[in-house]
Amino acid sequence: MPALELDGVKKSYALPSGGVHLVLDLPRYALADGEQAALEGPSGSGKTTFLNCCAGILRPDEGRVLIGGIDIAALPESGSDALRGRSLGYVFQSFNLLQGLGALENIELAMRLGAGLDRARARALLGRVGLAGKEQHRPSQLSAGQQQRVALARALANRPRVVLADEPTGNLDAAAAAEALTLLREACAEAGAALLVVSHDPRVLARFRRRDRLARLNRAATPAVGRSR
Repeated sequence: MPALELDGVKKSYALPSGGVHLVLDLPRYALADGEQAALEGPSGSGKTTFLNCCAGILRPDEGRVLIGGIDIAALPESGSDALRGRSLGYVFQSFNLLQGLGALENIELAMRLGAGLDRARARALLGRVGLAGKEQHRPSQLSAGQQQRVALARALANRPRVVLADEPTGNLDAAAAAEALTLLREACAEAGAALLVVSHDPRVLARFRRRDRLARLNRAATPAVGRSR
């Protein structure tokens, strides 16, 4: 059973003209346990919509999104939140850390929303990403690279089956980006988590043996047009 599987997923958005822009039309996509893959495509091609459907943040208009065989798209909101907390980690380009909380508290909050608080594990994760001693530092007191490390530790907090990363090096300089990507891949491999990284950066894409082009997977990969409902 794949860790992540999309089956017949379609997602569209309404246009101001009253038409519809079909963003995703994916016959199938699957990621095995422990597998690491990159998904490439230019800005505006639907990569973030793809990831948000995988995470259950967006519900597809049609199709199934299976996390370990459970269709997150078919669950009520409370059920999808619970499955996301247990089984998914998400690393955002903009980090999405809570500015009023310290590094340790950001990780602990993710635990409270998922498997439950484990302070020892939260501290161990900070140490794993090289931030031991910075537990009380708030995001504004950390560099961009350090904030991304906290975001990675938070994504792994609940021992997820799948980790999604949306342009995870986009706000980092070249040295910090290379370091963050190495850490992300190593930490997921150690945890046995499947990893899907979305990027348009050739330096990031070159690090992955499996590279999928969204335009080849997506039957909706055509210029945006208005379609009548």
